Amino acid sequence: MTTRKRLHHGECGEDDTNGPSPKKCCAESIPSTVKEPAPYSRELPPRHPRSRTITLEEARHGTIEPVRVYADGIFDLFHNGHARQLMQAKNAFPNTYLLVGVCSDELTRQMKGLTVNSEGERYDAVRHCRYVDEVVENAPWVMTPEFLETHQIDFVAHDALPYKSSDSEDVYDWVKQQGKFVATERTEGISTSDLIARIVRDYDVYIKRNLARGYTAKELNVGFMKEKELQVRSKMHDIKERCEEKSKDLVAGFLGLFGKEGKISEFIQDQKEKIKRAFGSPVQDGGASGSGSPTPPRRESPPRNYEDRDSEESS
Repeated sequence: MTTRKRLHHGECGEDDTNGPSPKKCCAESIPSTVKEPAPYSRELPPRHPRSRTITLEEARHGTIEPVRVYADGIFDLFHNGHARQLMQAKNAFPNTYLLVGVCSDELTRQMKGLTVNSEGERYDAVRHCRYVDEVVENAPWVMTPEFLETHQIDFVAHDALPYKSSDSEDVYDWVKQQGKFVATERTEGISTSDLIARIVRDYDVYIKRNLARGYTAKELNVGFMKEKELQVRSKMHDIKERCEEKSKDLVAGFLGLFGKEGKISEFIQDQKEKIKRAFGSPVQDGGASGSGSPTPPRRESPPRNYEDRDSEESS
C-alpha cells in the first residue's frame, strides 16, 4: 500500500510560483495513511500570513490550499462518537486540514468537572486519530477572533446544539453569524457520560473483578467493610454456582438411571422382550436320537369303571 507523508500548514509539495494544480495539491494534502501521530501546534514552524479569507463556496468547490477546519472538545475516554465527529469535520470540504483543540485538566475541572483521563492522555488519544492533522493543546473554552486568526482557522466544526457559558447562550453563535460554522452530527447512544454511567451501574462487578485480578482495596478506593462485603458475595456466588453444577449432575444421573431412556427402563424393556419370546411360540421336543423327528403321541387306556375294580379285588 502506498503511503504519503503528512503535510502541514497547507504545503502542496511544489513551488507556488510554478502554479501547482488543485488535483495534485489535494492528493498530497489528504494522505490515505500516515505513519506518525499528528503533531502539536507548538512543534510546527510559524505560518505565513494569508492574503485573503477562503469563502464557504470556495471551500465547497475545492481549493488549492487546504481549508483549515477547527474542532474542539474535552475528548475524555476517547470513543467512536468522538472519532465520527472528527471524521465529519475532516470530510467537510474536498481539501481539509483538521486542527483539533483539547481543553486542559484545570479548565475542564473549572467549567465542567473531573475527567477520567488526564490532559496528556487526552491529547495523545486525539493525535492518534487518523483524521487529525494537528492538535492544539490547552484549547480555550470560548473561542475568540484572535484565536482563529492566530491559527489561521477558516471554519469551526461542531454539532449545531447551542452551548451555554456564563456570559453567552451559545459560545459558537458569533462564528455562526460570520458564516464560519460547519455543523456535525452527534452519534446516538455513545458519549463519555454514557460510558461512565455503564461503569457506575455495574460498579460491584468491576470492583470484584479488579480485586480478583490483584488490585488492592486502597488502589480501588474501597473501604474495609465494602471489601469484605464483596468478598462474601463472591464466595456465596461461587458456592451457588457449585451447587447448581452439582444439581445438574444429580438430575442428569437420575434421568440416566430412571428416565425414559435410562438404564432401568432399558433393563425392563429387555426383560419384556425376553418374556414375549419365551411365551409367544411353542417349542417341540426332538426324538431320543436327536434326529429332530416328532415323537408320536402316547395312547391312553380307556377309563376303568368301579365295578370292574371291585370284581378284581374279590378274586
